[in-house]
Amino acid sequence: MNDNTPMISLQHVDKTLGGRKVLDDMSFDVGRGDSFVIVGGSGVGKSVTIKHIIGLIKPDRGHVVVDGQDITTMRPIDLNRFRRRFGMSFQEGALFDSMSVFENIAFPLRRHTKFTDSQIRERVDECLDMVHLEGVSSKRPSELSGGMRRRVGFARAISLKPAILLFDEPTTGLDPVISDVIADLIVEMDRTLNTTTVTITHDMKVAFKIADRVAMLYKGRIVEEGTPETFQQSQNPIVQQFIQGRAEGPLTE
Repeated sequence: MNDNTPMISLQHVDKTLGGRKVLDDMSFDVGRGDSFVIVGGSGVGKSVTIKHIIGLIKPDRGHVVVDGQDITTMRPIDLNRFRRRFGMSFQEGALFDSMSVFENIAFPLRRHTKFTDSQIRERVDECLDMVHLEGVSSKRPSELSGGMRRRVGFARAISLKPAILLFDEPTTGLDPVISDVIADLIVEMDRTLNTTTVTITHDMKVAFKIADRVAMLYKGRIVEEGTPETFQQSQNPIVQQFIQGRAEGPLTE
């Protein structure tokens, strides 16, 4: 396949939920190996977008093409198999509190591979090493700080060596210093693992640090897209109000 073919392509996607149009003729492409960050306020459809990418939601209209395959037309059994190409890190880490850190990371390996116990142990240790969390495998998530739980979620997301990583608000609830640590880790993982990465966030500092391209979602569609540098120079008043966090402007009219 031509390397210029996008890894992810949303094409004219519409989605209405609860009588409200959440996505409205939304289109964007994510290049192979790129880090693509979608920003926007609460309730604008960022999480709905990421659920379309992984096939948890089907569009009312339009297509979602991942690695050249239209996942909107896949049978459920094929879609489940296809989803193994994704690693997903949810808000707050979404870990199993009843399991140790080791068992949390081992969970997808036990479910989707035929690894032996020793191979699982080795892979879990590799993943913890990649997120700079050594010596915590026997702890429960409740014994860890918020930033450490987030990193355990990252370790679980990369356990199956996915081609695509999805991060849903990776720094929500974290202080600015830990948010910066998490942003550095996302950049490092992106480079080390050579994945295509899609992150949704409303933290502009994190967005500009981790992104190759930034896109702003507003009223169900992308209203601005570009490199962090060009995005910050946008003349769009919606974009500038969001970047600067101003109370007055089109976002609050």
